[in-house]
Parts: sequence; C-alpha cells; structure tokens
Amino acid sequence: MNAGWKFAGIGVLGGALLAIVMIAAMTRFGYMPPNPNEIMPDAAFHRYLTAHPEEIVAMSNALQQQEDTQQQTAITKAGAAAFFNPKIAFVSGPANAKTTIVEFFDYNCPYCRASTPAVRQFFETHKDTARFALVEFPIKGPNSTVAARAAIAARNQQDKYLAFHFLMMSEKELIGEDLIYADAKKAGLDVDKLKADMKDTSVTQSINAAHTLADKLGIDATPTFIINGKVLAGAIDNKTLAQMAKS
Repeated sequence: MNAGWKFAGIGVLGGALLAIVMIAAMTRFGYMPPNPNEIMPDAAFHRYLTAHPEEIVAMSNALQQQEDTQQQTAITKAGAAAFFNPKIAFVSGPANAKTTIVEFFDYNCPYCRASTPAVRQFFETHKDTARFALVEFPIKGPNSTVAARAAIAARNQQDKYLAFHFLMMSEKELIGEDLIYADAKKAGLDVDKLKADMKDTSVTQSINAAHTLADKLGIDATPTFIINGKVLAGAIDNKTLAQMAKS
C-alpha cells in the first residue's frame, strides 16, 4: 500500500470531526490561525482551510514524518533477530550477510505483486550473499489468510516454498483456494500433505506472531520492506531495491 493512503483518510472525515482533528494537528505543529484560543465555528474553519490549503499538506507531511521516525526507531530497536525468526518468516541466505531484506506481504496485495519482479530478480542474483526474510502478513481478508497458511505449510516440503510463493505472487486474479492448490501442484507440492499441514497449530502461531510483531512496530501496510534496517512502505522497483541494498 502506498504512503499516499494517509491523505485519503483526511477526505473521509467530515464536519466537526474534521475540525477537531485538524485543530489538534494545527496546534501541535504551530499552524493555528490568529486567536488560537478561540475555537472557530465549523463553517469558519472550513473557510480558513480553503483559503490556506497548503497548511493541510504541511500538517499531513509533518504527521507522516513523525510517524515514520517513530516506526524507524522501533524497528532499529527491535533488531534483525526479530525478523529473521523461522517461526515468523521464511528465512534464506547466510546468517552473516551484510545485506538484509525483510518483506511483509499479502498474496492479494497489488503493490506486493507489482514488487515481485524486482524482489525475485534480486533474490536470484543475491541469494548466496544476502539474507532474506519473507513474512506472511495476511491483511486482505479470508482468502489471503488461506494463502498464507498454505505458504507456511509448504515450508514442510523441502525447497518448494519459493516456487510456490512466486507462483502465487505472480497471479493476476484474486487468490482463492482453487488457485492456491493449482499453484501448489505446479510447484511440485504434495497437495494432500499441504492441506493437512495447513491445519497445524504452528501455522496459526506463525501468522499471529507476524501480526504481533507488525503491531508492535507500527507496520500496517503491504508491502513493507526493511532493507538493511531501513523501512519502506509501498511498491519497490529494481532501482530503489538496489540503492537501498547498498546503503
């Protein structure tokens, strides 16, 4: 999900709620109009914002920057071990790698799918020198949860997870059970074993642990990348991935 989603939130707030939210933000960041001790009527407040639209952008940017800083601090404090945990993520690559890439993703996330060519190419080029953690983070409904359960269960069948992962992530339509099991068969998985393993409590524990970690760190969008400890929410391309991997 791109960072621009936060601007959409402003658009859905209306009337007095919008006034309260914006007054609080304006007070916090020093954007209040003259006579800040007087609460403007709703109509007057809207007239003020209409006359000064640049302040809405400035406030939104300031709030976003503050949230980003807080999240980056939390991620840095958590350390790499929080992400490169086999109970949470599919982990690949040398433990002492200088380049580390973490991705929180959902199989039905269009931005995750848009990022897949870059992620796959980087993985294939650097799988022996970089360390990867692919975190199943289903947030887009029941179908996504089933897909995540299948992917986690696929780790029980040696060397089949990545083929299965990239097949599902490359789909153009909504991932559902039929497509999940069709891709599992294409990836060479024993589908009957996969279905049985999906019912294991450890699968539920893995998904819950991923959500707990995400909540702790303020991760609420897919994809979210953490590359060499630096966070990026939203789709990624080859150039950006390469640049972040060098930092």
